[in-house]
Amino acid sequence: MKLNRRDNEATSIAFLDVITCGFGAIILLLMIAKFGDPPEQEAPDDPRISEISALQRSLFAMQSRAREVETAIVSKDQQLAVWKSESVRMDKELTAARNRGKSIRDMAAANAAILGELKIAQQKLTEEMRRLYQQRDRVRTDLVGGIPIDSEYIIFIIDTSGSMFRYAWPKVIEQFVETLTVYPKLKGIQIMNDMGAYMFSSYRGQWIPDTPGRRQAIIDRLRTWNAFSNSSPVEGITAAIRSFYSADKKISLYVYGDEFTGRSVREVVEYMESINRKDAQGNPLVRIHAIGFPVQFANPPHLQGTGIRFATLMRELTRRNGGTFVGLNSFR
Repeated sequence: MKLNRRDNEATSIAFLDVITCGFGAIILLLMIAKFGDPPEQEAPDDPRISEISALQRSLFAMQSRAREVETAIVSKDQQLAVWKSESVRMDKELTAARNRGKSIRDMAAANAAILGELKIAQQKLTEEMRRLYQQRDRVRTDLVGGIPIDSEYIIFIIDTSGSMFRYAWPKVIEQFVETLTVYPKLKGIQIMNDMGAYMFSSYRGQWIPDTPGRRQAIIDRLRTWNAFSNSSPVEGITAAIRSFYSADKKISLYVYGDEFTGRSVREVVEYMESINRKDAQGNPLVRIHAIGFPVQFANPPHLQGTGIRFATLMRELTRRNGGTFVGLNSFR
């Protein structure tokens, strides 16, 4: 028997098509539909945002500044360490100088005890002895020794330049003490640098009384006295003569230096003659003595010019102004 199923097959296919379309529609709905909680609405702009941004920028700037300060502090600490090291070195040098000064004072005191009576006697010469002494000066040809010690007032003109202070200062103090030793009693003392600056400003234009305590105070101050200098004694000599000359006083200048940086030796000599005039007997108003410290001669020959010019200037100035020039063999 032959079965005819053609109609049933058509019905089955149509049903499957409907079912498939239904599932497809459901899947499409599922894909389109939104699940989960509804989205939150965006919060409105915070009014503090601009303030927070400004604070952040300020914070970043402060952090940058803090780093710069830390770097500067490190640099300052390093510089401070260098200064401390230099201070320790200078303290050692000062202690050594003080020890040398104590030895010099002890030796000077011993010499003063031996030579004191002789020097006092030389300062109290009789009229006849003065006449003979002056005659001896007129025939003397030695210009580097025999400094007259008949002055009652002494002015020291000391070069405080770097070359003198760094290399010759202990020798300067030694020579200063030795010079004072040969004057056991003076009526007045004054100390100026080569620029005319006073060691003690309270005694500007005045004589410092000569007492043992005052002499010691001068020596103590001299150890660290480092006033500005142009390495030319002209200003100091000029200031000393103009400020302290008096016809009724016997005054001597002692110039301590190592170089002359001025333009012309001849101009200085002629200028000094114009202000340090001579009296009726041909004596200058003020005696000028000088002690040369050969600091510049430790340099090569082509750098010794200012030292040679100082020696030339001082030799001529002392010769024309009743004094003596002493050139030391060593500055140490």
